[in-house]
Amino acid sequence: MQPVLRISRDIDIRGLRQALWAQRIGHRISEEDEALVIWLADPGQHEAFWQLVERWRRGEPLDVEPPTRARGHWKRGALAEAPVAAGLVGMCVIVFALMALLGDRVLAWLMITPVSVVGNAVHLGSLGETLASGQVWRLFTPVLLHFGWMHLIFNMLWLWYFGRQVESLHGARRLALVVVIGAVGSNLAQYATGTVLFGGMSGVDYALLGYVWLMSRRRPSSGFFVPQMLVVFMLGWMVFTMTDFAEPLGFGNVANEAHLGGLLLGLAFGGWASRKKRAG
Repeated sequence: MQPVLRISRDIDIRGLRQALWAQRIGHRISEEDEALVIWLADPGQHEAFWQLVERWRRGEPLDVEPPTRARGHWKRGALAEAPVAAGLVGMCVIVFALMALLGDRVLAWLMITPVSVVGNAVHLGSLGETLASGQVWRLFTPVLLHFGWMHLIFNMLWLWYFGRQVESLHGARRLALVVVIGAVGSNLAQYATGTVLFGGMSGVDYALLGYVWLMSRRRPSSGFFVPQMLVVFMLGWMVFTMTDFAEPLGFGNVANEAHLGGLLLGLAFGGWASRKKRAG
């Protein structure tokens, strides 16, 4: 949760709280010294929260009836709030289904370099030749590949959690830019180790983690939020998979360089964005 507002204990906020719950804006109240602190549960509701607070401060009537939703109306659902994040999740699910139907042909289309079988040998193209032939999309498409249900589910959970925050607070273009930079950068970092057969959105997830975490630290009022234990878990997991202890447990074949590359890019981008916001 993110602290968003401090109010004197002498002020009656019952009407505000009723309106917040009526509008399904999750929050809680804590007491600090002589003030009440309102914590916001969902950073995506930051704008709606402040709109309601401003109306309350002006003494305007507040809605106490929950908002009505037309059934099946996509403009009031996740697609309206975070269409780019939802679209990326959908693309990964579609590619995963195609991998199940078409097998290695999907890998050949989307890996960072083309793969062909000549006789009994596997021939891997070079990245330079691949780009010279115009197949620039291969710098991005490995992030759409996933090699199991758990691989897909966990990557999509983090993509939605972090991507939804970036898109709702900084817009669809910013999310798309972070995703593209994180994807290309993490893919190139992994390719630089001599690995060609790799895939997954985890490099982008770590880029989004770095961006959201740094924004939440440097710009606490921005609405970005990530639990500290989640940061510790994800960084700990990245370090663990780099050690010799991971392989005996079945976690040795992990794109560690992609994770690290994505994280560093996300931190750099988050540092630039938070500095720019302060200057503005």
